[in-house]
Amino acid sequence: MYKDMAGFLENDRFAAYVGIKLLKVEPGYAVAQIEINDHHLNGVNIVQGGVLFTLADFAFAAASNSKGSVTLGVNANISFFKSPKGKLLTAEAREISSYKKLCGYSVDIFDEDRDLIARFSGTGYIKREKLEFDGEK
Repeated sequence: MYKDMAGFLENDRFAAYVGIKLLKVEPGYAVAQIEINDHHLNGVNIVQGGVLFTLADFAFAAASNSKGSVTLGVNANISFFKSPKGKLLTAEAREISSYKKLCGYSVDIFDEDRDLIARFSGTGYIKREKLEFDGEK
């Protein structure tokens, strides 16, 4: 069905619509990035919180699905620490725990100066269903 993990994640039409790009994916780890434009800003001209959440959620999805099992978010929260500087934001997702059905991930969002902007915590439900990559099941 999909050539690889990147092909699978390209099917996330909302992430593509807002401009998120997947930079790296490994088992239990992913890095995603977005270039901030005017349409990402809120009424006080800072990055809208939903943009940060979407970036972190996409990195979480990439990392949590990277082992080949369909994994869906069942809980997520985010803490915002400061307004970002520059035009590029990077989210780095790392697996904290993984068991039979549940996994936990932490996602840090950095600005261009590598300052920590926000931290996202997500819990995923690991389904029995496997992702299909060209001829694999």
